[in-house]
Amino acid sequence: MEYRELKRCNNLKVSEIALGCEGFIDKTPEEFKEMLDRALALGINFIDMYTPNPVFRDNLGAAMKGRRDKLVLQGHICSVWENGEYLRTRDVEKSRAAFEDQLQRLGTDYLDIGMIHYVDAEKDFEEVFQGPIIAYCKELKAQGKIHAIGLSSHNPVIARKAVETGLVDVLMFSVNAAYDMQPANEDCNVLFEHESYQNGFIGMDPDRKALYELCEREGVAIDVMKVFGGGDMLNEKLSPFGVAFNEYQCIEYCLRRPGVVSIMAGCHSISEIEKVASYYDASGEERDYSLVLSRMDKFQFHGNCMYCGHCAPCSVGINVADINKYLNLCLAQGEVPETVADHYKLLSHHASECVACGRCERNCPFGVEIIEKMKKAVEVFGY
Repeated sequence: MEYRELKRCNNLKVSEIALGCEGFIDKTPEEFKEMLDRALALGINFIDMYTPNPVFRDNLGAAMKGRRDKLVLQGHICSVWENGEYLRTRDVEKSRAAFEDQLQRLGTDYLDIGMIHYVDAEKDFEEVFQGPIIAYCKELKAQGKIHAIGLSSHNPVIARKAVETGLVDVLMFSVNAAYDMQPANEDCNVLFEHESYQNGFIGMDPDRKALYELCEREGVAIDVMKVFGGGDMLNEKLSPFGVAFNEYQCIEYCLRRPGVVSIMAGCHSISEIEKVASYYDASGEERDYSLVLSRMDKFQFHGNCMYCGHCAPCSVGINVADINKYLNLCLAQGEVPETVADHYKLLSHHASECVACGRCERNCPFGVEIIEKMKKAVEVFGY
């Protein structure tokens, strides 16, 4: 297992492979504990808890007893249990009661991340950030009951507005190769409709690209939901592309996006947990999402770096994908942020070392003009 830092949460390290909670909801206490035991044994330390289901909370509290320090917990604010079912609310008193119930049932006095439960619409954004909900989140953080403020969203425009407030430390966002080509919409159901993909798209939606780059610059960690598109990406008949990805390709695609620290997999069994954790044992070909993307007629990525790494190996050792990523971050902002400059400086080899041999361009499945990119990087970074 490999780990990445939540930079705005005391550099807390989370596993790249994490767990969504939906697969645990209907499990017995014994089954729940067995699944959590196996996840921890595999090095998974990060779990999202969007559900307010009291049985889930009780079972998790029992399963993690005595090892709270082994887990990074992401709990949702504004997700409440009412009349025996889930409800999303902006009622601060209901949210307060549900949060305290969560702590009590889990047997802990804090959550690592308090995630404002999903905000996709402009009106909802204004209600959350101009009303008592954000004030309550600040209060929880000041009290140490949460260590970071998070927000979940499916809308890149709204998510970007939230990040730009400077108040959001962690963003839970829906990411996969299909959704990344969809324009922003206040109705997240559009992402799941096959009609939305019938005419094809030209590369990544610019709002999504800008969001990921903003998060990378600002140190806002993205943890990914819908990495498999609810399972559709893995099924040839249901995939928006008409071809199936495998689990490893979906995971690799997400982990190569700027800002992403972890993917939340909704595993329903020990075998499914073991499957996603085996990502690290998969071959380069099994992980290679470019094998799917570069061969599609209706979905064109030509000329755009997808950070797939096919340009490697460079004859002088340059990590071309990383340099392109840092270059794009600077070009998007119109300046060189200090953090990006530092990341670039720490690379073993820099763009100025490019000898223009052209090997990378011959390897690139997307036709990126890499030599020109390296020249631009020298211009931007100075070496």
